[in-house]
Amino acid sequence: MPAGTVLARRHTPHVAGAHRPDARDVVATATVPISVAVLAGDPVTGQGAVAYLASCPGMKVLAADRQEEADVVLILVSWVTEETLEWMQQVADRARHGARFVLVGDGVREQHLLRAVTCGLVSVIPRQEADFERIVHAIRAVCDDRLEMPDVALGWLVRQVRAIQRDVLEPMGVTTAGLQDREADVLRLLAEGLGTAEIAVKLCYSERTVKNIIHGVLTRWQLRNRAHAVAFAMRHGAI
Repeated sequence: MPAGTVLARRHTPHVAGAHRPDARDVVATATVPISVAVLAGDPVTGQGAVAYLASCPGMKVLAADRQEEADVVLILVSWVTEETLEWMQQVADRARHGARFVLVGDGVREQHLLRAVTCGLVSVIPRQEADFERIVHAIRAVCDDRLEMPDVALGWLVRQVRAIQRDVLEPMGVTTAGLQDREADVLRLLAEGLGTAEIAVKLCYSERTVKNIIHGVLTRWQLRNRAHAVAFAMRHGAI
C-alpha cells in the first residue's frame, strides 16, 4: 500500500454509545483505577467522553492540565494532522512515566505512525468504529500491555521496523532489542545451557570478556539475572 494511503475515509460520525452498559462492565472488575486524560479537537465530543468515562467504574478522569500524569491519554479528532502529533509529542515530553495514547480519528498515514508510536501511541481506532464500548476496551487493553491497531497500520509498522533493522541497525552490528551482535551471541549460548567457560571457548573470548558482556546487558537493561537476560532477548527477537 502506498505511503500516502489513509487508514479510513473522512466522514462525519461522532463518538457514540454514551449509554451502553457493556462498556461499563468492561472496567467494573478493575482493582486499581485507570487514570485517563482526554484531548479532543471538538469540545462537545471531549465533554461527552469525559462525562462517560467518569461514570465508568475503574476509571478516573484527570483534568486537562494533568495529562502528563495519566495512565492513558485519549485523543479524539476528526482527522489526524501534524497538530495531533504535536499534541502527543508535548504530552510525551512532560510525562513522568512514559505516555500511552489511544487515538480515535481518521487519516493516519504511514509517515505519521512511527513518530506516533515513538511518542507512546498504543491503539488507533477509526472513527466509524469508535463507540464508547470500543474506546473503553482499548483503554483497558493499554493497561494490559496489549496493542490495538488496524491490520494496515500493523503492516506499516512491521515494514518500518524491518527497514530500520536492515538500513540502520545491521550496519552498526545492533539488533532491534538494542543488543550488540556479540551480546546476542552470548545470550544465545546461555539459552542453550552453556556456562561462562564454554561460551568463552565457543566464541574465542576470555571468560572475563564473557562476564563483562553479561554484566553490561544486565546493567544497561536493569535485568535481574542471566535467565532474565535470556528471556529479554527472546522476547525481543534477538535470539
